[in-house]
Amino acid sequence: MRVLRTCFGLVAAVLLAGQAGAAPLAAYGGLPSIESVDISPDGSTLATIASDGEQRGLTITPLAGGKPQSYSVGAAKVRALYWVGSDHLIITTSQTTAIPFTTGPRREYSRAFDLNLATRKLQPLLDQSPRSTTGTHYRDSTSQIWASSNILAGSPEVRDIGGAPTLFLKGISFARSAAVLTVIQVNLQTGGQKVVELGEDDTNAILLGQDGLPIAKTNYDSESGRWSLKLRRPGGAWSENLAVQAKTEEPFLIGLGRDGKSVVIAEQSEKGYVIREISLDGAPGEPLDVQDADGVIFDPDTHRMIGLHALVGDESRYRFFDAKDQKAWDGVRAAFKGDRVRLESWTRDRQKIVVLVDSAVEGPAYAFVDLATRKAEWLGARYQKLLPEDLSPVQPVRFKAKDGLELSGYLTTPAGKAVRNLPLVVLPHGGPASRDTPGFDWWAQAMASRGYAVLQVNFRGSDGFGWSFTQAGFGQWGRKMQTDLSDGVRDLAAKGMIDPKRVCIVGASYGGYAALAGAALDPGVYRCAASIAGISDLRRFVDWARMKNGVDAQRYWTRFMGAEIGHEAALAEISPAAHVDRITAPILLIHGQDDTVVPIEQSRIMADALQKAGKPAELVVQKGEDHWLSRGETRLQMLSATMAFVEKHNPPN
Repeated sequence: MRVLRTCFGLVAAVLLAGQAGAAPLAAYGGLPSIESVDISPDGSTLATIASDGEQRGLTITPLAGGKPQSYSVGAAKVRALYWVGSDHLIITTSQTTAIPFTTGPRREYSRAFDLNLATRKLQPLLDQSPRSTTGTHYRDSTSQIWASSNILAGSPEVRDIGGAPTLFLKGISFARSAAVLTVIQVNLQTGGQKVVELGEDDTNAILLGQDGLPIAKTNYDSESGRWSLKLRRPGGAWSENLAVQAKTEEPFLIGLGRDGKSVVIAEQSEKGYVIREISLDGAPGEPLDVQDADGVIFDPDTHRMIGLHALVGDESRYRFFDAKDQKAWDGVRAAFKGDRVRLESWTRDRQKIVVLVDSAVEGPAYAFVDLATRKAEWLGARYQKLLPEDLSPVQPVRFKAKDGLELSGYLTTPAGKAVRNLPLVVLPHGGPASRDTPGFDWWAQAMASRGYAVLQVNFRGSDGFGWSFTQAGFGQWGRKMQTDLSDGVRDLAAKGMIDPKRVCIVGASYGGYAALAGAALDPGVYRCAASIAGISDLRRFVDWARMKNGVDAQRYWTRFMGAEIGHEAALAEISPAAHVDRITAPILLIHGQDDTVVPIEQSRIMADALQKAGKPAELVVQKGEDHWLSRGETRLQMLSATMAFVEKHNPPN
């Protein structure tokens, strides 16, 4: 039972109970019972995306009472919800496809739909037909005819125009023989569309002011690496304010500054990305005193920056610029003492807030906080089929790599078992410029429920530990980034916590590469290796990345991999497919057929190489799955296949 005994009063709610006994893998590996909860701007209504583990549904719940509205979403991949007033809900989804009328590559593209809560009708936005009568034909300043696609090129935004909430969408238009970023104002009552801004050929971001008019845009030339910021002057003319050469970490536009008369950009420094405000007359401000900020917080009403959120080490920090805002958030935080609290959505007056609370004992759950009444109540658990006894404890770990670098991570251990001589699964994260975080991890929890300790290492190159730590990973694919993982295994073994003879490695994306590299480049450590959407042939992957995403993608990958195109021998040195002769452990390969981040050919290359070498391997192709395991059926298929493989080759008992 979850009970709130806080400054907000006493509110208790029993979360949905699961069946007695050990939870099935589906309780961990299915889609979350609740994926997101968004409150309407006026605080009257909640919109919830939930699932039964495989199929999604949308529920609209009036907070003052009344019958909820329910809609079946099915297998659609819902990515986010956006309120436009209290009567319209914008639903964004994604699918693997190509842009209509082009010969470009298949990508994971997003679309937007408007749900009118009064009529209960769902309408697609940005009609894909160039002959549509809904307003998708326009003429630009050179009188060339162009048409917009139905593809989103950014998150929907809402501004108050004439006292009414108004929707703005960023899409792709075809003008001047190029696909350009375009901002379109949408009238949800009539379906009419109006072009607000047509970008230049290399425009990659456009920022709207509080009045819905564009005030800033950025351009980026991937070939030259030139990035520029342009500001709109009085009278409407654009003027270039800032230009830098940035072939890898280019700056990016974030949003409106604290005064509403400035813009916020992130730019690279010796400490990593820093955040800076630039006034609309071009005067730059000093960098804000924050390191590793991974999120800027905006006022839901004025859209101005009001705070920063960052994960520093293991601590999630919310810093608000106004003392009243900070006090209010500290009160919310105090309501869930000892738990991790994340802001999910809030009302225009910032008085009603939805938060995700991650309890070490009971797992993650959504809660509703009303600051005006000083009350809080539970909305539901994120994984409702899991009971507290189904959750395993997580502890931070710290150790030194072989070269002395301080490393950290997390160890999940089976509930009720002594942490002595346990079988281990190493679970490296993707990215690689990402990180593992403390708290609930469905994959680690699932493996721990089957009797395994699970080690997640923030190896060098991970994000969130300072720029120098990220830089320490440059050129270290298959090298020190790899031995950071096995150094963690040796540290746990030296402490007697795990059995070094019973260790497997499992990972997805970069983690999938690390699993294959663990078997091929760091042999003798792992009894088995499972790669989900992993890379096996680095030269082929970098060639593919350049063809699909341009030369800047090639620059990014070669910096981490430590070898330029043309140095095939150097890339082969750290490619698992080139070293199958060293592999003695059985290999499992799982890959989504619709993966647009790491092509499925990477797993097929590895499977073919292993088969030719007479090595034990299995390839599971997941039809209709993308890079992120977005579908419930295939997500559970991956977990079930992985656990069967690990239990076969590294039994927990």
